[in-house]
Amino acid sequence: MVHDEKEVAGMGIFSMLRRDSSARSTAREAMKEARRGDEAPEGGALERVVTIIRDIGLDGKLTYASAAEIARHAQRGRGKRRPEVAVRRLVRRHRWGVTAGGFVTGLGGIFTLPILLPTNVVEFYVQSTRMVGAIAAVRGYDLEDEEIRVRVLASLLGEEAGEVLRNVGLGPVAGVAARSVAKQLPSRPQSQVANAIGGRLLRRFGLRSVRLFGKAIPGLGAVLGALMDRSQLNRIAKAARKSFPQVG
Repeated sequence: MVHDEKEVAGMGIFSMLRRDSSARSTAREAMKEARRGDEAPEGGALERVVTIIRDIGLDGKLTYASAAEIARHAQRGRGKRRPEVAVRRLVRRHRWGVTAGGFVTGLGGIFTLPILLPTNVVEFYVQSTRMVGAIAAVRGYDLEDEEIRVRVLASLLGEEAGEVLRNVGLGPVAGVAARSVAKQLPSRPQSQVANAIGGRLLRRFGLRSVRLFGKAIPGLGAVLGALMDRSQLNRIAKAARKSFPQVG
């Protein structure tokens, strides 16, 4: 059963992650790895946090619905006959969620930002991953396919998605919803892709927070955080629409 739209897309995941000390700790370590600029070690914090983002975003956790469940929910009524209606529903739902998360993160300004930012990093990308995965599912792609899961993660980079995919040996999607892709992917795709994508994601998120000093001002930081997360999600949604054309 899919939960209330705002609860599932918004504060449900934020509350869950705030209670998850392991996820918070891993996110902090990953942000430090990314800021150092060194090549991330295999199995390091950067790879682990991307794995957390991928697994919760696509497969769900506890009361947080999976991408496939959310896709089915969006396909009710007109969404079943018209995939683009379902896609628009998915973007609206997750736009609300990241806006709420960004608002809460910046509400206390400099007093709470250092504590909440790592959680917000994971929260934002978990929601974005679920949105992209659900868009892919609505358009006919198999979320159990390892290549599709890699492409979902790449979409989180927006306009840089194509470059990252080329770097790991993948071009534009071939339009086949389910197939064996073991020979097309690197021998350890999760490790290589996690490092290629994870470093860029976390550096971008961290730099954004450092440059925009308004986020450190209580009240104003909440508004800026909400607007920035909303804008970034829109760019990811645009990349997802391009990355996963309708099958058939």
